[in-house]
Amino acid sequence: MPRVKSSVTSHRRKKRVLKLAKGARGGRSKLYRTAKETVNKGLMYATRDRKVKKRDFRRLWISRINAGLEGSGLSYSRFIEGLARAKVKLNRKIISELAINEKDAFASLVELAREI
Repeated sequence: MPRVKSSVTSHRRKKRVLKLAKGARGGRSKLYRTAKETVNKGLMYATRDRKVKKRDFRRLWISRINAGLEGSGLSYSRFIEGLARAKVKLNRKIISELAINEKDAFASLVELAREI
């Protein structure tokens, strides 16, 4: 059986890792072993933070809605409950946009939630 040299394959693999590590400081972008560690850690964070981003945006939308409700005398939970009972199918992202940009539309939502 002939000997197989894997120089092309390993060179390609190292090039790919070093390309992904571009932007890291010092040896983390130049040395293969440390670059590999950096890339693996970065990919782990990327996977985790795709979930965290969804949480963060939901928290942002809720706080915006809460800020819009401040003068109305209605709490966030009562507002969401009122909208659910009124069978309003708007998500928090859209409601927060209304609270920021369309004050009149948001005020009508508040009145609708208060009635029920």
